[in-house]
Amino acid sequence: MERRRPPQTEEGWYVLHDFRSIDWDAWRAAPERQRSQAIDEGIDYLAACEAVDDADEGESATFAVLGHKADVLVLHLRPTLSDIDTLERRFEHTALAEFTDRADSYLSVTEVSGYMSEEYFDEDAEVEDSGIARYIESRLKPDLPDSEFLSFYPMSKRRGPDHNWYELPFDERAEYLSNHGEIGKDYAGRVTQIISGSVGLDDFEWGITLFGDDPTDVKELLYEMRFDPSSSRFAEFGRFLSARRFPPADLDAFLAGERIPREDEGGHPGASGESEGHHHHRDSDEESGGHHRDDASDGEADVRSELEELGVYAGQPHGEDVHAVVLYSAADADELFEEVDGLRTNFDHYDTHVKTAVYEPRDGESETAIVSLWETERAANTAAGFLADLPDIVRQAGDDETDSWGTMGMFYTVEPAHRGDFLGTFEDAGSLLADMDGHRKTNLLENREDENDMFIASRWDSREDAMQFFRSDAFSETVEFGRDILADRPRHVFLA
Repeated sequence: MERRRPPQTEEGWYVLHDFRSIDWDAWRAAPERQRSQAIDEGIDYLAACEAVDDADEGESATFAVLGHKADVLVLHLRPTLSDIDTLERRFEHTALAEFTDRADSYLSVTEVSGYMSEEYFDEDAEVEDSGIARYIESRLKPDLPDSEFLSFYPMSKRRGPDHNWYELPFDERAEYLSNHGEIGKDYAGRVTQIISGSVGLDDFEWGITLFGDDPTDVKELLYEMRFDPSSSRFAEFGRFLSARRFPPADLDAFLAGERIPREDEGGHPGASGESEGHHHHRDSDEESGGHHRDDASDGEADVRSELEELGVYAGQPHGEDVHAVVLYSAADADELFEEVDGLRTNFDHYDTHVKTAVYEPRDGESETAIVSLWETERAANTAAGFLADLPDIVRQAGDDETDSWGTMGMFYTVEPAHRGDFLGTFEDAGSLLADMDGHRKTNLLENREDENDMFIASRWDSREDAMQFFRSDAFSETVEFGRDILADRPRHVFLA
């Protein structure tokens, strides 16, 4: 009898959905002193969880559950089961725990499988240059989105007499899942998911957590997916639970029956950036596009200070107020643009989206670049995951050539009347660069939809080689010339 081939998997963080019900009768009957203590200890516990004070890395968030199934959801992601176990028992030592009962829970672990990328499990494959490795890392150690709405449900694949998922050949299963995933791409920027495996850990095989600012986006996505064969033939679902995120500081408002988040907080926790006290205890550089972390080293600050003295506008890390994701693709430019345009339509649903565009090289030989700009790091990281699925992605800026120093010039928007002057000046600068020690390559790319919007990418042997060029008289003259012909002030992003 033939044994079907299971996909390889890799696991990341453990996930606990901890659903609690409030004993409202006991809460109303309790004296004020006891309720105040419960609120204070509850806030301290939840804030410490979200700040990940208990572990080296992880995520936590607090939600108000809608409907009768529970009142509060505390969502934890941690590296080990010991971390999860400790958080559960620590809650029971708070005064708040006296007023709660556990309504439900679900234990799982984040995972990626060979359905997503068999190359990732091939020891000889080089996936780090394609952006796949960064995307997979974001699946194994995900950031919890700042979205207000959450929908959680468990699911399994059917093993019935008519439709048995586990009797299908590997390639057929992979095709089902690939087609299923195409539906999700249409909701990029509106719905974010965390998929965690629970075989042997809980009653179903997976836990699915969906996040969005508009609950109807989640509803529409799930409704559309119900018609896909991967769901209609092979999926079995548990019950669905819906919730709204709120900051721990609003626990008193939640228990008092007041609006949460409070109206003076400006909406959901992510509306104005990171929630208070939220930290990512990570050693690796998880910035989108491979740019510097916000805690820039003294050396990085020195570079920016020196460039400012030279008249080169470096802004803050990430190019001042934007977070840039830059990927390169070898795909046909027409096909690539259609794919990007579809993603961009969905990205535009997010207020944090600044711009996503396709830039084609003028030399006709280099790869096409996809540039996506966002106001927040989290949004950029989420977008990078979707963009990594574009056709023939060969690398992500910042992931390649770690023995070199890179710069990216953005916002070179040329006044139409001076476009020819700009191109001529770039050619002159190119001739100078070709003779400079340490210069590897410089490409000029044009926005496919606006020929006056330029993007310049350079690669050097070292930072000092690049600085020699920035200090040159030729570059100084170019900067002065640019002030007269550019519609916007260019920004320079550095990729060490």
